[in-house]
Amino acid sequence: MSFCTFCRLIREDRARWVARGPRACAFTPLDPLAPGHTLVVPTAHFADLFDTPAEVLAETTALVRRVAEAMRSELGATGVNVLNASGPGSEQSVRHLHFHVVPRWPQDGISTWPSGRSLHRFAGGDPAARLAEALATEENPES
Repeated sequence: MSFCTFCRLIREDRARWVARGPRACAFTPLDPLAPGHTLVVPTAHFADLFDTPAEVLAETTALVRRVAEAMRSELGATGVNVLNASGPGSEQSVRHLHFHVVPRWPQDGISTWPSGRSLHRFAGGDPAARLAEALATEENPES
């Protein structure tokens, strides 16, 4: 995709690479939230979680884990936040699947957990029951 910022970075080899593989890569953002903050993306263009084939998603999240482990061993991070926004309702900033892997330390001065609660009210019954039913049907399509 010529208009996609991440596709252009990959195609033009213009990122500060942390890792590059045939299906997933990792690079540092221009304005990191913390020392070592890294973006992990599939090398091919997929808009979000809903658009990405399972095998590509598996390789991308495997790289997320490798990056997180390196943050712990090499940067002394005591934890990480893995952040993803998928789809228009999520405030996704770049329409290319990506995960922010942010190293964390005690008293590092940042917070990445939402501070409020959604104003959206689900009118279709119990949301947890609806999800459980959909996932059970997905696992047992003959049911």
